Amino acid sequence: MKKILLIILTFSLLTQCGIYRKTDARKIPGNVNDRVQKNLEEGKRIKFGGGGNKGSGNFSFATSNEMWRATIEILDFIPLNNADYGGGIIITDWYNEDGSGKDSIKIMVRFLSNEIRADGLKVTIYNKSCVLDTGIQNCSTQIDEASQIGQELKLAILKKAAIYKTSRTKKEAEEFNKNRKPVNIDREGLD
Repeated sequence: MKKILLIILTFSLLTQCGIYRKTDARKIPGNVNDRVQKNLEEGKRIKFGGGGNKGSGNFSFATSNEMWRATIEILDFIPLNNADYGGGIIITDWYNEDGSGKDSIKIMVRFLSNEIRADGLKVTIYNKSCVLDTGIQNCSTQIDEASQIGQELKLAILKKAAIYKTSRTKKEAEEFNKNRKPVNIDREGLD
């Protein structure tokens, strides 16, 4: 009797939570990509601890962010180790130009603001120097806070982000003007 009551209670809870819902197969696309697109358009996704909010999430450092896009484009020559737009951080892998592995750098870019400002991001350069000593590679790592490379990267990111912002603003203005309906004024009634 307890098992039957437990099964009924579980089924009742599952139907109340919205996990089990009857659906019409005619309204659901057969193709997986079409289903995903339909779910995204309707704001359906898996949420953990998001409360009862409907719609998509708020990603402050998404690809529409000019600073994020500029940084990704500037650092495209180096493999990325971690790129987390939700946390606003990009970390590259160790990189050296000559391939010897003796001296390498790692770049970390932290986004402190969505605005295109010099204090809106922090670029940190890590230097790694390796020496082969009696068959054992001995490496030391240090943070270079006042690195010329870091300052040049920061300036390049800010310049490219400003170009993206100007381009986006211009495009939005053109779109606004295109969709705006002209207002007809009767000049005879104004005199």
